[in-house]
Amino acid sequence: MSDPELAPSPSSAHPPRRDSTSLIGRSQALRTVQQEVEYAARSDAKVLITGASGTGKEVVAHLIHARSRRRHAPLLTINCAAMPDTLLESELFGHARGSFTDAYRDKRGLFEAANSGTVFMDEVGEMSLRMQALLLRFLETGEIQRVGDERNRVNANVRVIAATNRRLPERIQAGEFREDLYYRLNVIHITIPPLRDRKDDVAPLLDHFLRIFAVEHGVPLPLIAPESITALEAYDWPGNVRELRNIAERLTCRCPGGLIHPEDLPAEVRAITPAASTPSAKAQTPAPAQALLDRILLRGESFWDVAYEPFMARDLTREDVRHLVRVGLEQTRGNYKALVQLFNMEPQDYKRFLNFLRKYGCHMPFQRFRMAPGRSPETDAE
Repeated sequence: MSDPELAPSPSSAHPPRRDSTSLIGRSQALRTVQQEVEYAARSDAKVLITGASGTGKEVVAHLIHARSRRRHAPLLTINCAAMPDTLLESELFGHARGSFTDAYRDKRGLFEAANSGTVFMDEVGEMSLRMQALLLRFLETGEIQRVGDERNRVNANVRVIAATNRRLPERIQAGEFREDLYYRLNVIHITIPPLRDRKDDVAPLLDHFLRIFAVEHGVPLPLIAPESITALEAYDWPGNVRELRNIAERLTCRCPGGLIHPEDLPAEVRAITPAASTPSAKAQTPAPAQALLDRILLRGESFWDVAYEPFMARDLTREDVRHLVRVGLEQTRGNYKALVQLFNMEPQDYKRFLNFLRKYGCHMPFQRFRMAPGRSPETDAE
């Protein structure tokens, strides 16, 4: 994400994180951003990315670089709000030995180190007017003059991608941002909408983060009750994608391998959403069926042991099995292949499972479940 607290240091040449190399979601707003990323990746034009804190500006910068012809050269990142002018100037342009206290050797700056690559300047709206002037000069000439070295100058071929959560036209009106620098940076402008304006992205993002944290913490993947998706989509997300990411990690630790009910959600989500008063799937499920679900979803037992064998022995009714399948399809949004995994069966059991359901009248059309929130139909498979 495009924010200082997620960066290990003010500037870095780090590889993209596992969750920062793609845009996750299915909303029209996100598809528009993806299209703009493709346009930007085809050129070397400067890019200005705007959006609220936590919306994913650094993700977009990584994608543009990774899909551009500069992808084999460095992508270096700097947070312009994280350091004073003197340090920021040294980080960007480098310094000569002896130019200030502790400058024991010559140092290349980011622009020089990223030659032929990309520099991502996060929070560019926080730069002082003096630093804005220095940046403008570099963008116009491509010349780098290290701090304390008045004689030697070098040229660098660097693409600049800048990001800010500020409204720069308002900063210009207030005399806090240079208008000429704004137009120099604002060649391709990508605006990332806040998460509250693209609620269709909440469920796929949550699923994405749950999978990441299940691996990271070494716990079974939790599942999400439909009522919980409804509650999360009704929430306003003031912290945007970063807040959702943090909640996903909390839920992974709270409900490892279990079903995430509305009562498991953070208080701030439950407090303002109507879904908080909606009965959970557990409350709506008959006790015998709930016991079967708990054995499958919480204890990791196989459908063949929990449902198939008792059904064939006439200890379970067709409605019992249909109820299990219905709840499972709600979790997988109609994806029968995912249901095989959810019910702890081997992938090669897929056809056997479908044949059993069809033979005994327990198969249900998947289409109705794909209309549930949080699933993109094109990603499903029957």
